[in-house]
Amino acid sequence: MSPSGRGRPGSRSGLRLRGRSEENTAAGIYGTIVAAGVMAAAHASTAAAVIVGVAFTLVVYWAAERYARLVADRIHRDRPPTWAEVRAQLRSGWEMVTVSTLPLLVLALFALLGAQLGVAVLAGLLCSTLMLCLAGWEIGSGGRLSVLERGVLVAVAGGFGVLMIVLKSLLH
Repeated sequence: MSPSGRGRPGSRSGLRLRGRSEENTAAGIYGTIVAAGVMAAAHASTAAAVIVGVAFTLVVYWAAERYARLVADRIHRDRPPTWAEVRAQLRSGWEMVTVSTLPLLVLALFALLGAQLGVAVLAGLLCSTLMLCLAGWEIGSGGRLSVLERGVLVAVAGGFGVLMIVLKSLLH
């Protein structure tokens, strides 16, 4: 039970989009969108190449974000970060990378079952879209929002996934 008494602190959907902090949750949602964008825009010839491309891109985005936070911290505090602050930055935000595991597993599974690469990528994109929809639904959990408000959030969050599917269809 969470401190507010509104249920357990993890996501009821079983997805790790609701992390230990606001920043980690935001990183997970952002990572899902970035992974979908890379899948949609990839011009790779194999599922393995798409998976490596998505994973590599997310690690680069994670590293760039951590670097930007350390530099911004240095600018605003007018002092170099301590080693403890550097370690804390390097331990956080990994949801941006790890949240892509499920869509990439779906892509890999479809490819292993013999689906054409475009179909496997579409399956990964649909999984990402579903995850975004679930994240939108989770935003209003615990009675904080009405069903209509939650529906709007599902539509907005899922809309990012739909845009990636549209991007894929336009590029390929």
